[in-house]
Amino acid sequence: MSEPNFPSPEELQKKLSDFMKTQFGNHVSVSTQVSAAPEEAGGPGSAVGTGDEVFEFRHLPRDIKAHLDRYVIRQDDAKRVLAIAVCDHYNNVNYMRKLEREDEKKARETEYTKQNVILLGPTGVGKTYLVKHIAELVGVPFVKADATKFSETGYVGGDVEDLVRELVQGANGDVEMAQYGIIYIDEVDKIASSASTMGRDVSGRGVQTALLKLMEETEVPLRAPNDIQGQLQAAMEFQRTGGKPKRQTINTRHVLFLVSGAFEKIRGVIERRVRQGTIGFAAPPDGQQGGEMLEHVTTADFVEYGLEPEFIGRLPVRVVCRELSVEDLFEILQRSEGSIVRQYERAFRAYGIEVFFEEAGLKRIAELAAVEKTGARGLLTVCERLLRSFKYELPGSGANRFTVDVGLIEDPEKRLAELLEQGQRALAEELAAVAREFAQRLASRHNLKVELTQGAIAKLVERAVAENIHMRDLCAEVFKDYEFGLKLAEGTTEPLILTEEAVGNPDRYLSEWLVKRYRADRRTGEEQMASKSVDLCGDSPAR
Repeated sequence: MSEPNFPSPEELQKKLSDFMKTQFGNHVSVSTQVSAAPEEAGGPGSAVGTGDEVFEFRHLPRDIKAHLDRYVIRQDDAKRVLAIAVCDHYNNVNYMRKLEREDEKKARETEYTKQNVILLGPTGVGKTYLVKHIAELVGVPFVKADATKFSETGYVGGDVEDLVRELVQGANGDVEMAQYGIIYIDEVDKIASSASTMGRDVSGRGVQTALLKLMEETEVPLRAPNDIQGQLQAAMEFQRTGGKPKRQTINTRHVLFLVSGAFEKIRGVIERRVRQGTIGFAAPPDGQQGGEMLEHVTTADFVEYGLEPEFIGRLPVRVVCRELSVEDLFEILQRSEGSIVRQYERAFRAYGIEVFFEEAGLKRIAELAAVEKTGARGLLTVCERLLRSFKYELPGSGANRFTVDVGLIEDPEKRLAELLEQGQRALAEELAAVAREFAQRLASRHNLKVELTQGAIAKLVERAVAENIHMRDLCAEVFKDYEFGLKLAEGTTEPLILTEEAVGNPDRYLSEWLVKRYRADRRTGEEQMASKSVDLCGDSPAR
């Protein structure tokens, strides 16, 4: 059988363009490009980064917890559980990679149950922060997504397999590195299936089912089936190579999955189980509330809540994050390396303003944030509400520093008004100094004395602020003709006193001053000549 006659790249592009134009008119255009094969260009299918240099894990659980302590306050139990789970997972990765090089058959037969993790706890307690900084420490690609954006098929919402493809993007196209990444899915409690759902639940149970195969081991194609761009690239590779393009996939065997959710309503499930008389180790003591109650959650509670048994079974490690107290929030502001205090200091410093936070002020912010019931996110809510007007009003006002204390928090409008008044005075003094400096430079260049009255300075300051112009530029514009005019009066001993009138009409003021100087000098000259004549006449008889 003869080889098929493939079209040239130009012909293929023309055929695709004609097809798109027929289907969609001029709303869609096609641009194709022939590039080197991934194996040649070091792309996803290449062997770049294979071997020991790709990834090596050598951390201890205490190392991971110490790193997390720098960013996340409290949650000590959650840190320990996560540290152990991550170490076990990546130590197994190290073992399996070594075994694959020594005995590939034995490596395939070796079983290991991944310690995928589910985190429970109210919003703003640091669940995302914990996972993010673990990924940074370990040095693997990290992908975060909300479970609510996915659907079972990918047509209504996103496709869950896109998470794995994003790992490749996070690894700059290195598939070898991407297969050791971490995928974090938040809001997983929102995909719990409801008993009242009629028909197929594609955004709840369907998404859980779709995630099952990813959390175990599967091959995910690097090109999505409904990705038009990927299909066009595959067609171009097919045309270029003259054969079927190599299927490129990423294996999820060593990808660690962590999911989280607030699971607020699951407390009711646990309480019902307690009231029904459940006894044994699964029953929490009476009187426990909130996070303490969540610590006694069981697989049966998750199933009753709406998670599939197979899905929750793939998440053997359960981590409960406690609600943050006022003291915890205060410590976050003071000690955490990711504290929003540093964020606000940088924000104001960009405007040339230094902000200082007193300890009592931080404590009051923590108290107000606790009322918000959104964990550490409440700190940003409170600070933004308090300091929003300061960010808007203070830049350019002349104020260059202020302190966030209890007084500012209790009455921010009063403190802002005081700062603006102080800033206006400081700005006026600064602008006045620049105006006096301009007058001194003008005087030194023309060997005469130039002075600005207080009224003239006040008028210049008023104009500089109103027109938002630098004082030096304003003076140069107002007195631009004085450089030439004052040459006519160089050396005079009579000072040039610039008043408000000089600022309002500088040319006429200069002209009148020069005329007066000329007349004064002329009178002086005539008087001197007359005096000399009298002296000469008086001396004649003596001779």
